[in-house]
Amino acid sequence: MLAAGGEDARPIAGGHSLIPMMKLRMAAPTTLIDIASLDELAGIAVGPAQIVIGAATTQHDMISSEDLFAACPIIRETAEMIADPQVRYCGTLGGNVGNGDPGNDMPALMQCLGAIYVCESASGSREVSARDFYQAAYFTALQPGEMITSVCIPRPAQGHGYAYCKLKRKIGDYATAAAAVTLELVGGSVRDASIALTNVADTPLLAAEAAQQLIGAPLSEATITAAVARAEAITAPSADGRGSAEYRTKMAGVMVRRAIALAQSRAGEAQPKPAMPSSSSGAAAGSAPTQTNDDGGKGKGGFFGWLKS
Repeated sequence: MLAAGGEDARPIAGGHSLIPMMKLRMAAPTTLIDIASLDELAGIAVGPAQIVIGAATTQHDMISSEDLFAACPIIRETAEMIADPQVRYCGTLGGNVGNGDPGNDMPALMQCLGAIYVCESASGSREVSARDFYQAAYFTALQPGEMITSVCIPRPAQGHGYAYCKLKRKIGDYATAAAAVTLELVGGSVRDASIALTNVADTPLLAAEAAQQLIGAPLSEATITAAVARAEAITAPSADGRGSAEYRTKMAGVMVRRAIALAQSRAGEAQPKPAMPSSSSGAAAGSAPTQTNDDGGKGKGGFFGWLKS
């Protein structure tokens, strides 16, 4: 059906990314293909080294999964800050990450976690790192006729610290600024860290230099302040109803500082990370994995995403 509809066809599940764009006349598809009732397109598989989430999995499903929370609790924390319960019951991971909206919360989180998007088309499949996927506001690495089918996330080390801190004007609003942080502590020093920012540029931002500032050192006030400064330096927010560009940059720094502190308070002694499967196996190769849902049912991950005209 998508192939028959050409570049003006769009799949729609929750619709909470596509429909607002249509209302703003930023998208004008001629054909919408409703896939919301296709249960086989969603699922969560938590393995010893990798987490695979079908792109049509709703935010509510991710919040409700105890296996996912045990393996990667920051996903639940982030999903609970998206809009309101009505939106989370319908909105999907694929729509949130595939739309290219810099205000969406999941893209920065996926960058922080080092996620891989499996993209498929009639000619085959390929993997694209979340850190390379976003090119400008609403422009992504998706090619015409290509769709995100699943998201693969390296399982964080046991005992890692995490936090997603978000400043917003009211419940359901986009972030004025937000920060995702994960870190691993060994012997009081940071073994590994990752920081990403939401809605303070045309794309989500991976604050690699800020994270590097933390690695190999105890989390002293001086170290954290230096990391915050490096995170603020890469922002380029627009002035809008949420505040001036200068204010939003400073709030990004505040969110980074809060997220680091909260992640530190949650961190235990980190264990070694499990080895990731090779790209020739399972979901990492782009094949639709058999996914086990919390209810014990099984389905195959399937096609979902946004065609880029």
